Amino acid sequence: MAKVFFRLQKFLRRTQFLLFFLTAAYLMAGSLLLLQRARLAAQQGPRGSSGLALPGPDMGLGAKAADPHLAQSPGAQLPMGVDTLPEVELRHSPRWMASRNSELRWLRRRWFHRFIGDQEPMQTAGLRAMRGTAEHKGTYVGCFSDDSRERTLKGAVFYDLRKMTVAHCQEACAERAYAYAGLAYGAECYCGNKLPATTSRPEECNSECKGEKGSVCGGVNRLSVYRVEELQAAAPRRRNVIYRGCFRAPENLTDTFPASLIQPNLTVEMCSEFCSKKEFPLAVIRGRECYCGYPTGHFPLRHGADRRLCSAMPNASSAAAGGYCLAYQTPVQDTRCTDRKFLTTKSKGFIALSSFPGAGNTWARHLIEHATGYYTGSYYFDGALYNKGFKGEKDHWRSRRTICVKTHESGKTEIEMFDSAILLIRNPYKSLMAEFNRKFAGHLGYAADRNWKSKDWPDFVNSYASWWASHVLDWLKYGKRLLVIHYEDLKQSLIPKLKEMVEFLNMTVTEDRLLCVENNRDGNFKRSGAKQKDFEPFTQEMKDLINRYILTVDEALRGRNFTGLPREYVPR
Repeated sequence: MAKVFFRLQKFLRRTQFLLFFLTAAYLMAGSLLLLQRARLAAQQGPRGSSGLALPGPDMGLGAKAADPHLAQSPGAQLPMGVDTLPEVELRHSPRWMASRNSELRWLRRRWFHRFIGDQEPMQTAGLRAMRGTAEHKGTYVGCFSDDSRERTLKGAVFYDLRKMTVAHCQEACAERAYAYAGLAYGAECYCGNKLPATTSRPEECNSECKGEKGSVCGGVNRLSVYRVEELQAAAPRRRNVIYRGCFRAPENLTDTFPASLIQPNLTVEMCSEFCSKKEFPLAVIRGRECYCGYPTGHFPLRHGADRRLCSAMPNASSAAAGGYCLAYQTPVQDTRCTDRKFLTTKSKGFIALSSFPGAGNTWARHLIEHATGYYTGSYYFDGALYNKGFKGEKDHWRSRRTICVKTHESGKTEIEMFDSAILLIRNPYKSLMAEFNRKFAGHLGYAADRNWKSKDWPDFVNSYASWWASHVLDWLKYGKRLLVIHYEDLKQSLIPKLKEMVEFLNMTVTEDRLLCVENNRDGNFKRSGAKQKDFEPFTQEMKDLINRYILTVDEALRGRNFTGLPREYVPR
């Protein structure tokens, strides 16, 4: 009996050890698999998969395939040499694409890691901010009350909802030659040349800076104000004076513009400096007269005249002293339309702002938010956009607290979730290049030469060109109520097209707010950096493929009684 019991005990010990070993092996294998998937997702970098399968790299440009959805699209005839846009199983998906669910997981993972990455060790962030403050030597003035309806520091407004520091705000205001920088809510930065009128107790400025542990960035309706006019004394101050055009002068310039200056030998720099100190976004020059103000119904910026009527001479004083004047945009931001909020009650209609990636969706959101005063939502989570002030990024896309929802999806199920949609279409040549730039250089940069010359570029075109077509065709087929907006028309006729979009969203907007949007039309998402002039990355084979897709989409649009694609799309 003792012998049997001993054998049983020995067996149980071995079994326990074996179970422990198998459990450890299972956990290790699972960890390795997760790491491998994360690395693969980072390499693929998917975004906005439409749910429609696209051509794989093995199919080649212009290859034949089959997709029953497109065969039934109204008015759609597939390009010569392409029977349909293909349906590819997941195991055969191209390297650039993944299923919608996989993509959403990747997007959330990317957003999460960006969030974690943004939260660098607070001690490091604090030391870096202290170094920046010490370098710029900004002087703290005090805590002041802040009236959101009539701000004193209204020269410029910046948001950094994750990395705002005192030094960041000071530098932003100093580069634009403002005298004061004010921080509020731990993440908002305001610039101006006049101190707020009402002081507050120091303890009322109690919001910690989002990116600087231990530092104070204002509070609720409170500003921590710094004097910054002495910052970076050795460095030239940046004056982004933008020429807006030649215009017919109003009958009475003094009544149209609140501030004026008469100066012999007046230059653009003199007038811009004067208007900036007065905190006006517009500087208008007629002869030796300088006027400051805002674009208004009496002086809109959309009806320009031939510059020769103002004079081709570079000196502003040579501009015609009669019926025409030169207009320039100063570094001062037009803040009449920068306030935004969530809808107070849930929207009755669930509206999509749909586009192919790279078609200007973010720019359209900027225009809509500033025109209506309400945030837009997103089907995805983009920390970079949230950090730039698109607060709707963090709101759940089904919350109905936003005025519309950004999406790049194009499957039947995804489309039919929405009651209506604004369908934004852009020239596929421009869209493909914009999305390729975004993948390799973010929202504001340009991809390097090595990226364009690598195998990534032809693979990208091979996969994404058909998606550009299938995206439009699916929305034409499954969309319940559509407003089609061409990106090129929006650029050319901003105010009329924006009015059309706002009316579609069942909103009303004042003329002054629209004029403010026009004055801030680019927002913070205009690409910067070296851009090659007349850069042409498309081979003839790529052009042939894209042109066939363009003709297919054009025919489908006309078949649904929409305006066809702009003529500039083809030939190329």
